[in-house]
Amino acid sequence: MEKSSAAKEYSKGAWTPEEDRKLAEVIAVHGAKRWKTIAATAGLSRCGKSCRLRWLNYLRPNIKRGNITDQEDDLILRLHKLLGNRWSLIAGRLPGRTDNEIKNYWNSHLSKKIKQKEPQSEAPEREGKEAQRRRETERVSVEAREESSSNGGEESKTSVDFDVDEFFDFSNESPLNLEWVSRFLESDKGICDEKS
Repeated sequence: MEKSSAAKEYSKGAWTPEEDRKLAEVIAVHGAKRWKTIAATAGLSRCGKSCRLRWLNYLRPNIKRGNITDQEDDLILRLHKLLGNRWSLIAGRLPGRTDNEIKNYWNSHLSKKIKQKEPQSEAPEREGKEAQRRRETERVSVEAREESSSNGGEESKTSVDFDVDEFFDFSNESPLNLEWVSRFLESDKGICDEKS
């Protein structure tokens, strides 16, 4: 089947420096919105989505370039433990890093690093802890159901997603490793003060 003449042919593949320059110039004038219009205005034979992703992941001036630091590495691990694969939320806590970069770094480096750190001998112990946590969660759920039945059928909104104390347990950390946490919390406090 042939494509209709109304269907536009888009360029695929690597972006050229000329395309990058045109896209940056149009965004400087019109702003980073209405991507389909930006693609047409810039004279690019790229779709709007391609232009948006190119801008967000590569061309924005506030993108932090270079390797991910040990502090960022540690923060990604902790946030992933808390949030799971919610890359944009994790990237929001790492100024200048994109969700795409964080996701790629996780899939290519950190997930493998975690698997290598878990020795095979600890697997049965970990399974025992997981089974213990499941039993505890089930016990809390049963207690909540019993409580709701004793409260005239009103459901209790008790849930246990993760152990907060374990997540924020820094007792095994040396004070030198925690200096970045203090700076992070201080900078976060300043942001919260500005909002209120």
